[in-house]
Amino acid sequence: MRLLAKIRLTDILLLLVAGLVTLVYVLAGGGGFPLDDSWIHQTYGRNLAMTGMWAFVPGVPSAASTSPLYTVVLAVGYGLRIPFLLWTHGLGALALGITGILGSRLAEKAAPNARGIGFITGLALVLAWHLVWAAASGMETMFFSMFTLLLVWLAWREPDVVNSRTALRGAIFGVAAGLTTLARPEGVLLAGMAGLALLLVRLNWRWLLLWGGAAAVAFLLVLSPYLIFNLEITGGLLPNTAAAKQMWVRGTGLYEVGYLWRCWNLVVPLMAGGQLLLLPGMVVFVIVELRRLRGQREALLRLLLPLWGIALIGLYAATLPLPFQHARYVIPALPALIVCGVIGTARLLRWGRASLAGRVLTRSAAAAALLLYVAFVAGIGMQAYRQDVAIIDQEMVDPAHWVVENIPLDEVFAVHDIGAVGYYAQRPILDIAGLVSPEFIPTILDPDAMWALLEQRGASYLMAMPDQVPGDDVSDPRLCPLYQSEGSAAQIAGGEKTTIYALAWDGDCG
Repeated sequence: MRLLAKIRLTDILLLLVAGLVTLVYVLAGGGGFPLDDSWIHQTYGRNLAMTGMWAFVPGVPSAASTSPLYTVVLAVGYGLRIPFLLWTHGLGALALGITGILGSRLAEKAAPNARGIGFITGLALVLAWHLVWAAASGMETMFFSMFTLLLVWLAWREPDVVNSRTALRGAIFGVAAGLTTLARPEGVLLAGMAGLALLLVRLNWRWLLLWGGAAAVAFLLVLSPYLIFNLEITGGLLPNTAAAKQMWVRGTGLYEVGYLWRCWNLVVPLMAGGQLLLLPGMVVFVIVELRRLRGQREALLRLLLPLWGIALIGLYAATLPLPFQHARYVIPALPALIVCGVIGTARLLRWGRASLAGRVLTRSAAAAALLLYVAFVAGIGMQAYRQDVAIIDQEMVDPAHWVVENIPLDEVFAVHDIGAVGYYAQRPILDIAGLVSPEFIPTILDPDAMWALLEQRGASYLMAMPDQVPGDDVSDPRLCPLYQSEGSAAQIAGGEKTTIYALAWDGDCG
């Protein structure tokens, strides 16, 4: 009842808006997913529900899911026999709405005298097209974004609470930190940042022992099953995806580009939208909190918002600087940065009241940000989502259906993008990207070694785009084209089409 009493009309409105915009995007995309990785999650979730095993190929344990929490939640839907599209998109919409609610609470706490700041911040979050895209994507992105704001909110409330339940609060934070890390491995970074900030703010050894000890124990208890599983399957703490994707990035030359340039490459797609005009507000937020830090240690907790956004972008610039797919790896930096931007913009508007020029300038900027938000969420962003889904449907899902109808189950099938094939074709596969076939990871930059391994493993077919074929040579005599997708979305977007080849190891396709 206490929880229900805290629910406001604005919270319900934010949930409704989140649900509506997610539904509109889903309908615009025809109900599909904009990434092949979304189908990987579906395959793991379905197999977990149906077999009780953490496996992409039934009966073969593997660790290619970077979001075990999301996999488990998807498995619940399959276990309850809820249509998977309804369950998945519904989860995304719910996560988007809760993110808006958490952002509204943080804004009200940081700027209690700013009228309507909570609801405005919530709307800025649920109408940010990157976040709507994430909510409708079938990925863990929105789930993880929600947990990042939850962790910040838990950290912010700690200095205000004075009672004997220090250990309980620490345990709650530890569980939340564990769940955040299970949603995405980089969640451990935010957990560590929040814990360190709280330590510096409290500076109390008794609190550290009670709160910190309980948080650490709860965190490890939540995380340990996943870590033990990874150690048994991969020999490390992370799934195969990290090593496989980093090996692929080495081949692109992105690691040779300057670090600051890599950061810039990630920031540019992230700022496409109304959030671009919130940048001055973000700067104002940081400056105000830095000034307050001199006499108010709690300001360090408020600085968690921009520091987390910057840290996540910096982490990916160093480890996986991939700006494509709308910089999806760093989209979880947006909620924190948007909250900062709205709060800072509200302060600019208040300061601008002092002069006519200030009023005109600040109000014009705020109006322009609103217009950009609408233009992107209702136009450019929706079109991008529709195009992304069309590409996956045409280049991954359609070929997967062709495989079901034309390639026998006992033939060894190699594929680069495994998601849709794994979900629909349901057969043993060789994953040349290395996610569920880690033996291919060392061969990603060595086409001769990859060809040799494919032959050794008896591969009869290969499904790949031109730049995914070993050696990037589609004229290789071992490749005998059988099927190419009929859609045009990939080519319109400047990409390539998927082809299924029979493999002629003697070089004779006749």
